[in-house]
Amino acid sequence: MRIRDWDRNLKVRLFGEAAINITFWMFFPFLTIYFTEAFGKQTAGLLLVLSQVFAVGANLMGGYCADRFGRKTMMVISAFGQGFAFLIFGLASSPWLDSALIGFICFSLVGVFGSFYWPASQAMVADVVDEKDRSHVFAVFYTSINIAVVVGPILGGIFYVHYRFQLLLAAAIICMGLAFLLYKMTRETAPSDHSKLLVTEGKKKAWYSVLSDQFKEYGVIFKDKTFLLFILAGILVGQTFMQLDLLIPVYIKDVMDQATLFSIGDWSLTLVSEQIFGLILSENGFLVALLTVVITRWITKFRERNVFILSSVIYAVSILMFGQSSSVWLFIAAMAVFTFAELMTAGIQQSFVSKIAPEHMRGQYFAAASLRFTIARTIAPLSITLSLYVGYDWTFIILSLLALISAGLFYIMFERFEKEEIELKKSVQ
Repeated sequence: MRIRDWDRNLKVRLFGEAAINITFWMFFPFLTIYFTEAFGKQTAGLLLVLSQVFAVGANLMGGYCADRFGRKTMMVISAFGQGFAFLIFGLASSPWLDSALIGFICFSLVGVFGSFYWPASQAMVADVVDEKDRSHVFAVFYTSINIAVVVGPILGGIFYVHYRFQLLLAAAIICMGLAFLLYKMTRETAPSDHSKLLVTEGKKKAWYSVLSDQFKEYGVIFKDKTFLLFILAGILVGQTFMQLDLLIPVYIKDVMDQATLFSIGDWSLTLVSEQIFGLILSENGFLVALLTVVITRWITKFRERNVFILSSVIYAVSILMFGQSSSVWLFIAAMAVFTFAELMTAGIQQSFVSKIAPEHMRGQYFAAASLRFTIARTIAPLSITLSLYVGYDWTFIILSLLALISAGLFYIMFERFEKEEIELKKSVQ
């Protein structure tokens, strides 16, 4: 399905969201450094955890709001809300006002509005695209995000240090521009009777009853011990890859104020810490965009058990490499290893969830599976606080041990899963 054949809603979103993502990634990776310098490691770590808690709550409500109020409505409100939060954040980082606290509040609001935007945007794709073409459309949006991860940090490394106010202002303008485009150029795609989905015995469910119902459904799912082990292992290994925009930029800032990337005769290319981080983050995005399909095709030739376990082990190695790196080229090497661990499971995680999920509960299982990232993201900022008490060396060692424990949990999980499959085949025979 070619882009020119897409529904106009998706065309507007693709180009509008691409502009937002590039601008967003020009400054987002460096905000952990900003908050750490403003509040200290301990307070910054706890505040970042708090911001993720708000995002989790918004994420749980996002699907309800998309069904209750409509996809377009929630996307317009969310895009405008993000734009307004970026505008205030920019003013709080301007020549007239410098308030990290206001900046953090705005940063949290951006996360909340983003959590409301995401489920509505995904539902819109399902509304307007035939099932056979959906994977292609999602892949195009995913690729555009990874292109932004490549381009954004490189530009951010150049402009962020001296032009943070201008970058935040640009993000505000682009978000509000997207809200206007969505309002003017898109249509509502939710079924005309979408509000009836939330009607029980003639009365609409209150928002808190929707949350309680979702928690009850998750409770039923988590009685599946194989799936629970999958979630726990995902949360533990997530403590490594979630550090990409949390502990790692702070570490680079502390251990490497600047470094020379190339030196030819009298000419040399010297990077400051923010530019070094932007470089390795762009390396990650570039490798993901370039190699995801290739690595996924190759990795499917091996047993899933071995792939999941080895991925966790390689994550453990890569995070130790980051902790021992003292030059920009060692950081680049560590990121290459880190990205390989990421790509090993990028294409097979969803297929494994579909295997262990009962056919009539696949949607709920996929929703619950995403919690391993949400919970991991909520806990991960504590590593910044931990580094204050035990130092970077022990913090990276602890993160590496958590990844190795996840490998052990994956081993136990597959032992259980394969045993259940054998018993199921015997019962069928």
